[in-house]
Parts: sequence; structure tokens; C-alpha cells
Amino acid sequence: MSLNFKQRLDIIEQQSQALVGFGRGIEREALRVKPDGKLSEAGHPYAFGSALCHTSITTDYAESLLEFITPVAKDVNQLFDYLNDIHHYAAKHLENDESLWPISMPCYVNSEEAIELAQYGTSNTGTMKTTYRQGLKNRYGSMMQIISGVHYNFSLPASFWETWRQIHGSELTGSDAQSAGYLGLVRNYFRYGWVIPYLFGASPALCQSFLQGKETKLDFQKVGQGTIYLPYATSLRLSDLGYTNSSQSSLNICYNSVDNYVASVRQALHKKAPEFKELGVKEGGHYVQLNDNVLQIENELYASIRPKRVQKSGETPSQALSSRGIEYIEIRSLDVNPFSKVGITEEQVNFLDLFLTWCAIKPSADISAAQSKHFSENLSTIVTEGRNPDLQLEIDGQTSSVAQWGEWLTNELKALAVVLDKSGNEERYKAAIAHIAPRFSAPELTSSARILGKIIAQNSDNGPLALSLSQKYKKELIEQPYQIWSDQYFEEQKQLSLEKQKVIEQTDKLSFDDYLENYFINAEQA
Repeated sequence: MSLNFKQRLDIIEQQSQALVGFGRGIEREALRVKPDGKLSEAGHPYAFGSALCHTSITTDYAESLLEFITPVAKDVNQLFDYLNDIHHYAAKHLENDESLWPISMPCYVNSEEAIELAQYGTSNTGTMKTTYRQGLKNRYGSMMQIISGVHYNFSLPASFWETWRQIHGSELTGSDAQSAGYLGLVRNYFRYGWVIPYLFGASPALCQSFLQGKETKLDFQKVGQGTIYLPYATSLRLSDLGYTNSSQSSLNICYNSVDNYVASVRQALHKKAPEFKELGVKEGGHYVQLNDNVLQIENELYASIRPKRVQKSGETPSQALSSRGIEYIEIRSLDVNPFSKVGITEEQVNFLDLFLTWCAIKPSADISAAQSKHFSENLSTIVTEGRNPDLQLEIDGQTSSVAQWGEWLTNELKALAVVLDKSGNEERYKAAIAHIAPRFSAPELTSSARILGKIIAQNSDNGPLALSLSQKYKKELIEQPYQIWSDQYFEEQKQLSLEKQKVIEQTDKLSFDDYLENYFINAEQA
């Protein structure tokens, strides 16, 4: 017989160490912008070393789109010490009076052609990364790719999985139990993960230049000189305008088991896309994309959450999962927080810990293709009209308002917070849920409402507001001291990354054509 929520909590409370030692990592993206708020056209700053090999500072899609990566931390304070140190160093070494754009949607961009693809050197590995981005540009355009987000990597402690077996009545053991547990978490995230953009989405408005003259069915309103917005939107970054891929809607990625997930991803990698076939793969001897499939590589699979495993050299993500199971999950539905100089707050992390643990504890039935489509539609509704007081969401046969779903979820999260805080967390989880939960019934407290309220009250544009914040945060970041690392540490990392890239380039023996052929042959192997 299935245990109720209180019984599950009782088991966890009796095994108090089961939830001690979450693993956490943050990846924060940020555009480099010029003093006038326009996109930087300068190359990757030399002080940041090799974008291909640096451990903490790289680039994402564009040369101007920085990505800061923390090590894994078991302590939230340490996690933010890492993140602040990276930002401190970066702020001090930005060139040409540039600053970091503090919101998810891009700054003013005159033309997509002004967006230079990220450069990773002359090695086959680096060339493949740039070629993959060339494919993204030709498939979807560059504007979509310079949207910034924050990714949160999360792992439950090894001690939790025996407790997980008990509360779910599972006979699985070892890595099988762990993988099944993470996939249960993932499925519940698809059910209830709309709460993340509802609570923390901060992109209800965007610069009209983002559309580049393209038509949209969204009923935008205008404010200021060139800002457009939706009155109830939470995260346009996650809308059809943003970081999505409509050609993937029919892929039916299955999250009911590792084998099903890997098989469905590999099937997607072989699915042909007529619209991409028209592009061709090569033109005039130069690659325009890696291939003409729906997905060039696994990274092109857009999802709000991903099961992950640290890869070995030469291994694809699905090969790592297939051989050794799931090690952690990656949350990809967080907007950059404009009210934080590092793009995310400790309170958000505390809420995510609580919510993700709840997702792992709750029963999580398999999800059909129809359910998966429905949960995706729920998310789409939330990101465009999540603060609409008349909005109703249906989940697993029950229909309720956002406020009603929020009240139910809050009651369970509060009970879980009490248990987690008994493990020496000094009531950080109770404090997080107490501060954040009122947003369910008072949408004006959400991040999206707060940022939109500032824009409308001033009848201004989001660009000047973001530029003002970027310059304010740069000053604050430069003035704050290091907590863990030092200038010497980052100088050493710069040199090590440049030397590592040089070695990779010098040891390449294959032509890029042969390298790519070998890569896809190896990717076929289980």
C-alpha cells in the first residue's frame, strides 16, 4: 500500500542523515554589453583564458555570451562564495568598459549578423562546437540563442537512496534505485515545475529588436520607446519566442526509465527534418550544420530539466547514462534574476532544494506521450499568462487555480522544511518557503510582476533599467573581496586553459571531416 505524505516524512525524519549533503552547482549566462547597452562586438577577453578549456569561465552560443560555472558545493554559502568570486574576477577584467547584462532577454541588437558565434580555437573539438552553433544559427536564427538563463545542478546524497527505496516500496538497489529515483523526480518536475517560472520568471517584457520584424501571434502591449510585454507573462524566455524548438514537439522523449530515455533520445538523433535538409550540410566546402537531423547532437534537445552524468572523454551524454546511470539533474527553467548581482539568490537555491526533494519523495507515475504534451502546454500557459487570476491548470485529472495549487504545495513544502531544517540547516528552508509562498496568492509579489511594474511605472524601456542595474552590479562586484579564490588562482587557470587548448590543437591528427565521421560512429555505440 502506498504511503501518504506524512508517513514518508516520518521515515525521513527517523533517518535524519538521509538528506544531509545535497550536491549543488550553478551555471550562469550573461551577455557582455557596451556602455550604451548594445551587444559587445569584442572577442572573448584574454584575461578569461581559453573558452574551450577554462574550468569556470566559458562562452555559450555567442562570443559575447559568457557562462560562469561553479564547482560542486555541499554548502550553500560555499556555492555562492564560488559564484561571487567568479563574478568578481570577471567584473574586474571586462574590457572596454563593458558590463554584464542582468536580465534574460537580450539587449538591443541591430541585426542578427552582428552576433558572432563563439570561437574555441582551431582544434577539431573547438571547430565542432562552433559548427554546431552555426547550425543553430541557420536553423533558428541567432536571436534565440543569446537569451541568458541560470542552470541549477542538483544531486541528492548517496544516503538518501535507501530511504527512497523504503518510502516508495521499491525493490531496486544501487544505481538502479538512484536512476529510478531521479527519473521520478524528473517526471514530477514536468507535472509541477511550472511553479519555477511562475515564482522566479523575470522576463515578461523584451526589446522589440528581438523580433527582427518577425510576426508573432502573441498580443503584445507597448511601453516606452521600443519595449513590448504581455501583462500576465512570467518568462518570455521560455515561450515560443524564446529558447524552444517547435520541430522537437513530436520527438516524444520518454522519462519512464533510463533505457526508455536513452532509446528515445537516440531515435530523435536519427529523425530527419525536411526543413533542415533544405539547408544542406555543406555549402562551398564549409559546414552550415553538423547534419540535417532534428537534433544535430544531444545538447540540442531543449528541456526544462535533464538527467545527467559526468561524461568520460569521448563519451556522449546518453552513453554515460546508459553505462553508469543518473548522477544528478539539471534545472534549466530559471531566468536570470535581475534583483541579484550574480543572477540568482540563496533563497532561490533553498527553495529549489526543498522543491526538488519534494519531487523525489512524492509518488511519480509514468508519463504517457499525451500527458507529456499536456504538461508542456501547462508550462507554455504559465510563461505567457501565469499571473492571470482566472487561469486554471489541470494536473493528473485535477483542475485548480494557481493559488489553489500553490496552497496545496506550500502546505507540503512547509512540512518538509521542518524535517530538513532539523538536520542543522538553521531554518533556512522554513524561511525560504515562508517568504516565497505568498506569491502564489499574490502574483504582484512575483519577480515578473516586480520587474514589469518598474518598467510601466516609469513608462520606460527594459533596456535602460537593465543597463542601470548592470553598471550598479559591476561596481558592487569589483568592490567585494574574494572569499575562496584570488587573482593568482584565476591567472593560473587562464594560463592552464590556454596551454591545454594549445596541446589539443597540436595533437589533432585527423581532418575535421574524418573527426566528425568518427564522432558520429562512436556516438552510435552503446
